[in-house]
Amino acid sequence: MSANTTIHEEVQKHYGGIASAFVSTDSIQSNASCCGPSSDASCGCGEFYDAEQLKDLPNSVTGLSLGCGDPVTIAGFKPGETVLDLGSGAGIDVFQAASQVGPTGHVIGVDMTPQMLEKANANKAKLNAENVEFREGYIEALPVEDNSIDVIMSNCVINLSPDIPAVFREALRVLKPGGRFSISDVVTEGDMTPAMRKDMDLWAGCVSGAIDVNDYNAVISEAGFVDVQIVDKAQYAENVIGALPGAPRVFSARITGRKPS
Repeated sequence: MSANTTIHEEVQKHYGGIASAFVSTDSIQSNASCCGPSSDASCGCGEFYDAEQLKDLPNSVTGLSLGCGDPVTIAGFKPGETVLDLGSGAGIDVFQAASQVGPTGHVIGVDMTPQMLEKANANKAKLNAENVEFREGYIEALPVEDNSIDVIMSNCVINLSPDIPAVFREALRVLKPGGRFSISDVVTEGDMTPAMRKDMDLWAGCVSGAIDVNDYNAVISEAGFVDVQIVDKAQYAENVIGALPGAPRVFSARITGRKPS
């Protein structure tokens, strides 16, 4: 079994377990958690959504918000656009985007975890979101046609990939010329220790798979994107990472760029 397969399986197991254990109250919830359930000690990123954004979403959506930022607000979606969410989970960002692109737009969520896809499709039915679809697949090999997407978004997922360069090569492939991406992700200042890289619990917790911000920038540029910006947003999981010997600073960042026209 390859290292990449092991990472995929461990991450899938982790998030599948979260989805399976989650019980919705079926209430409107404007107070989404991040990174995992609020009791999860690895969650150090706080709340990132404005309450107004989530006021029409049920707890079955907001209660499974596992991100580290708000890619929807920085994306600036326009009516009629086709949007792709990498690692869409239960759909919190998908449903927000769907309301902004409107009935002439379309939002695709891709996720590798069957339990999350089951939750997402149940939420789609509950919200009657006709301009939304969810597809099972890996973000390193997207089940999406070439040059078909206006905007890609992702929320604290790319750091979970064992092959981040492949993710951005795929992103470039599926984006239309001039298309853009809006990402919230975890990055570092400095490198993880070898022991941390091998820790699957830390990897699934969006920590040990994170890479140095300069390396992240280089990966995006080498894939072919332009106008790349990475803006420091918030300290991430300081209560976990700060206690580990040799740990770099880990933080959530807003990352944007576009495919050349």
